[in-house]
Parts: sequence; C-alpha cells; structure tokens
Amino acid sequence: MADQTAPKRATSTPDAGDDQKDFVSMIIAGQLFGLPVLAVQDVLGPQQITRTPLAPPEVAGSLNLRGRIVTALDVRLRLGLPSRPEAERAMSVVVDHRGELFSLMVDSVGEVLSLGAADFERNPPTLDPRWREFSQGVYRLKGSLLVVLDVAQLLRFNRADAA
Repeated sequence: MADQTAPKRATSTPDAGDDQKDFVSMIIAGQLFGLPVLAVQDVLGPQQITRTPLAPPEVAGSLNLRGRIVTALDVRLRLGLPSRPEAERAMSVVVDHRGELFSLMVDSVGEVLSLGAADFERNPPTLDPRWREFSQGVYRLKGSLLVVLDVAQLLRFNRADAA
C-alpha cells in the first residue's frame, strides 16, 4: 500500500473582495513551485518505480497506484536541474491530464497556499528559459518566488524530446 501524505492547508484568511487561487506547494532543488490544487489528484510518499525502456530520461518509469499504472515524470530532469542524490527519495504529486494519471516526482510537498489572483505575474524575463516553457507565471512571496507549473506543458513530449 502506498504511503500517502496529504498537503496541509494554509491558515491565511483570504480578503473578502480578492479572488483567491489555491496551489499545492512543492520544493524541487531548493526552489518553491506550485500546482493548481484542482489539478492534483493525490500526494504520495516514496514509491517503487519500474523503469520504462526507451523512454526519455525525464520519464522515470511507472508505478502502481491502486491497480492503475501511472507514468512517473522526474520534474528535476524535466526542468533541466541536476539529478536527485541517490540517498534522497522523491515524493509524488499525482495529476490527471486528459483522463490519464501522471506522477510528478518532486523533492517535497508543502502546504496548500491560497494566493490572491491580483498578485499573479507573468514570467519575469530573468526566469530560466526552460522554466518559462513549463511555467504559467509567478507569485512573489515574502522571501521566495513561487513558480506556477503548467501541467499540460510538463507532460508535452514531442518527437525531438523522445529522441
């Protein structure tokens, strides 16, 4: 049975007139990222991953989630970051994309953050070009930057990627 860890809800109170968006926060190589909470199906602890032959390097393999085969994607590699050290075990954020489940392997999962839609910013020009490709935009938080990941772009592989 899978070790499941649910994200904790942030204790901030939204302003009455401010539209709020909720994000599951994650840490990948020391950077804060977020996924829209409605895209997230499940959060899992370290899982047994079976490598998929001939898959792109960022496709870690597949895992069994309650009888369903789920493709596992190493987000570190997809973002062009160094591989996770062998001693560190990845957590998985399971997302649904076009009716198919995918496991996004991240270093750790944090709280659900409720952020004001008015505080959302387009990607700054200084953001790594590869990250811009997979990001919808950013939120500037006290002391950090939350990069909002675009699930559809993360899971989009073309033939050049697969080669």
